[in-house]
Amino acid sequence: MSTGKTDLSGMQPSGTNTQPERESGFNEMVHAYIAAKFYHYLTERFGERGKQAFIHGTQLHAGQRGRRMAQRAIRNGEELNFETYSRYGEWVNTETAERLGLSNQSEVVSWGPDFENRVYACPWQKQFEAMGMTEAGEVYCQHLDNSICRGFNPYLSYEVTQTLHRSDCCIHIVRNAGMKEGTDCSKRPEGLKSFEYHCANSFWAYSEVSAAIFQAQGEAVSAAVLADFERDYGKEMADRIMRYRDVNFNVVDG
Repeated sequence: MSTGKTDLSGMQPSGTNTQPERESGFNEMVHAYIAAKFYHYLTERFGERGKQAFIHGTQLHAGQRGRRMAQRAIRNGEELNFETYSRYGEWVNTETAERLGLSNQSEVVSWGPDFENRVYACPWQKQFEAMGMTEAGEVYCQHLDNSICRGFNPYLSYEVTQTLHRSDCCIHIVRNAGMKEGTDCSKRPEGLKSFEYHCANSFWAYSEVSAAIFQAQGEAVSAAVLADFERDYGKEMADRIMRYRDVNFNVVDG
C-alpha cells in the first residue's frame, strides 16, 4: 500500500500580497480548483467514502499550515494565542484577485469575549461556484479554517457556523479569543508563502490521503486531477506542482 507522496507523471486576510512570488497564474482560484477537482473525482469514484477522504485531506493540508505558523511563532518566542494566529497566517490576497475584484471582503463584528468575523466576498467561493462545485466548497470551508487553527493550537476553539456557499456571508467564531478591539492583525511578511507553494501543498496532501486510503485507485484520482490541471493551466504550471513532491509541508522552511 502506498502511503507516501505519489510519483505521478503525465481569519480572512486583507491587503495585497507583499511577498515576491513566482505567481504566473498561481492564485486563490487555482488553489480552489485543485480542491474542487479532488472532491469531484473522490466522490464520483468512492461516494461517501470519497467525501470522508476529501475531508481528511483538507484537514491534513490545513493542519500543516497551522503547524508551520506555530513553529514560526515558537521560534520568535510568541504565545500560541489567537492574536498570534491572526498575525502568522501564510497568505494575503494576490494581485490577481485584487485586479479581478475577487479578493476577500470581511468585517469583525465582535472582538470579545468571542471573536466573530464575517466574510462577504471570497475568491474560493467564486471559483467553486464557477465550476458548479458549490457542494465541494461547502465541505471544504466547513473544515479548512478550524483545522488550520487546530494545527496551530488545538486548545483554541474555532467554529465556522455558516459559509458563503449557502448563506449571505461566512461566520467565523473563536470562543474566548482574548482579543482587544482594534488589534492589528496584519500578516508578518516573512511568513507569507506563494500560491505556487499553497497549491502544491494542497495537491500533495490530497494525493497522500487518496493513495493511503484507496491505494492504486487513489493514485488514479491524483493522476486525473493532475491531467485536468495540465489541460486547464498548462504543462509548465503542472510541472511546478510536481517539483514539490518531496517537500515536507509539516515543518517551517524559513
